[in-house]
Amino acid sequence: MSRIHDALKRAEQERAASTGRHVESAFEQPTSQSDEARESMPSMQASGAMAMPAMPTMTMNSAFNYESLIARCAQREWSPDPRTMLFFQADDSRTGAEEFRTLRSRLYQIREKMPLKRLLVTSALPKEGKSFVAANLAQVLVRQHGRRVLLIDADLRNPGMHRHLGAPQSPGMSDYLLGECDEFAALQRGPMENLFFLPAGKTVSSAPELLANGRLKLLLQRVEPLFDWIIMDTSPVIPVSDATLVAGSCDGILMVVRSNVTPSDLARRAREEFPDKLLLGVVLNGAPADKLQHSKYYYGEAVSSHA
Repeated sequence: MSRIHDALKRAEQERAASTGRHVESAFEQPTSQSDEARESMPSMQASGAMAMPAMPTMTMNSAFNYESLIARCAQREWSPDPRTMLFFQADDSRTGAEEFRTLRSRLYQIREKMPLKRLLVTSALPKEGKSFVAANLAQVLVRQHGRRVLLIDADLRNPGMHRHLGAPQSPGMSDYLLGECDEFAALQRGPMENLFFLPAGKTVSSAPELLANGRLKLLLQRVEPLFDWIIMDTSPVIPVSDATLVAGSCDGILMVVRSNVTPSDLARRAREEFPDKLLLGVVLNGAPADKLQHSKYYYGEAVSSHA
């Protein structure tokens, strides 16, 4: 009987490896939990993902839960840019802070109607403020008690999130996608409790190929049960195709446009790159203070010049 058991186990593992999906079976216990259960039991083991044959860091028996994440994820020294990072200081009344709280509330309202955890933030062109929006949105989300947020810089061509946070750039996403490090080595945490960061890693010339190689999807499957939100910043839509590749792994998209800067035709063209069901809305960045009453979201002239 042991030979039959071993043969069945091997066949199941090979089937899971060929599909890149996790398979629950008699050989391991299912571990998926609801948001409520996970919040009440922060050390609950997350569902693992089967390894692709060439990537031995992901195995069916590898323990990936919140306790192992805390134990193995590096604590880094961050020096957040005080001009653009609004929630690392004690002053919660800074220009733009309340608008991010409003954006947070809108997202939770949407979440009541549809599954929403993996959120993509992008823009039509560079220098429109997408990284600024993504970073501050992650900060305001983690301000809620017990919420865990993973912020990902998936802009492999011109990464900038690490500069906003004052965090190391590597190892990060590109190193992980190349198979040069595992997820524990790529992730880092800083001074804000429950905020985790996956930087872009070293600059690469093969961004589209890396983003489409399947490793990103496997990573998200592994880390998703550990976080309440996953916020991803990508390259702008018009110049390159990276954002459309990442969008397939996300639940919703926020488009950032810059007031009096983003050409309307390019904004419409960028919007058409994504399915209607994924586009959650548009964030207007850099609107002047005297136009606040006409704007849905406002993020202040003092910080609007930073991308």
